[in-house]
Amino acid sequence: MIARRLPIQSGEPVVWIAGVRLLFAAAALAAVLSFAVPHRTASAIVIGAVGLPWSIAALDATRRRPNFSLNPLVAVVDFAILGGIQVAEPQAYAGVRFVALFFVATHAYFLGELGGLVVGVAAAVALVPAAALLRQIPVSGGMLAFYETLFAVAALSCGLLVGRLRTAESAARLRARELSRRAIEAEAAVRRRLAESIHDGPVQELVSLDLMLASVDQAAARNDAEGARERLADARVLTERNIKALRDEIIGLGPYAFEELTFAAAVEQCAPVWRRRYGMEVELAIAPLDLDDEICGALFGITQEAVANAGRHAGASRIVVALRPVGAEVELVVSDDGRGFEGSPPLAATEPGHIGLASMKERAELIGGRLDIETGDRGTAVTVRVLPRLAAGDGAGPR
Repeated sequence: MIARRLPIQSGEPVVWIAGVRLLFAAAALAAVLSFAVPHRTASAIVIGAVGLPWSIAALDATRRRPNFSLNPLVAVVDFAILGGIQVAEPQAYAGVRFVALFFVATHAYFLGELGGLVVGVAAAVALVPAAALLRQIPVSGGMLAFYETLFAVAALSCGLLVGRLRTAESAARLRARELSRRAIEAEAAVRRRLAESIHDGPVQELVSLDLMLASVDQAAARNDAEGARERLADARVLTERNIKALRDEIIGLGPYAFEELTFAAAVEQCAPVWRRRYGMEVELAIAPLDLDDEICGALFGITQEAVANAGRHAGASRIVVALRPVGAEVELVVSDDGRGFEGSPPLAATEPGHIGLASMKERAELIGGRLDIETGDRGTAVTVRVLPRLAAGDGAGPR
């Protein structure tokens, strides 16, 4: 269970709940004064002297400091007041429980699963014993025990479930925020690396190439054919070196860098880099499929992340990248022999960590695919299945 306080994006929803509390108190007081309530005076005193002032004070405090309503003691006071109303007017048995379940759900949403469970317990403790001691409750005997059991189970389940959903939602929001931050940082790093690489490499060497071509022109003017050929040969070597350097940069960007590069070509040309960088054997078993650029880019990004995880964190000595058709789908499997993930499942909805794994899941979902991760003592296997979209204007087969 998550014991830490969950973050809230805005204090406005908390203020709304405080406003609803005030609305309940005002409506209850108006109903007691307007209708034939058996214990009107006692009910009006509890609601008017305790419930209404508390609601006004809680709304004012929440407007000034939204975290005020995130304290579990606020929920305890709410249920204590509901218990007082039940004692003052036993005939309000059913209505008090409706309102109690509403407060359990709202408090649990802001407090998380552990706080939600505490709220559910507080509701049961505040209301169930009071109902057992009162004699004018509309139900009695076995039916009262039956109703109270259902109420206690409903309060605990509501608090735990709503809190759990809130925890999952908060973890997903935090993960999405971290993914966005990571994407922005990665884009900035790529831009910076490309700028430095182009400036220190091709730009400088193109200046040298310009000087070489000028010397070729001078040699030609002197009818120095041999000198011109030597300088042209040097220029050709320089040009080929820059073509290779620029092509390596494009390979690093993935298959979407240019149309002629397939997933297979990108992975094959990255494999030597991965071997050198992570010191592990890289085996490829890639069918020559002609896929849409968006799918190629997503699968390549998932492969890069899986290889990096195996090399940096799992201590793998061998990794296998396989791409093949499976029925109507395309299946990518990246498996390694390193250490598996410990603790919770790597794709658990409430786990805010594993940002790299979350990014793989996001990439798979963006192309309508499904991602599965199997991990254990013998290694980890990342599997993606997606319905293929063929490249525009092409048939199946290698480009």
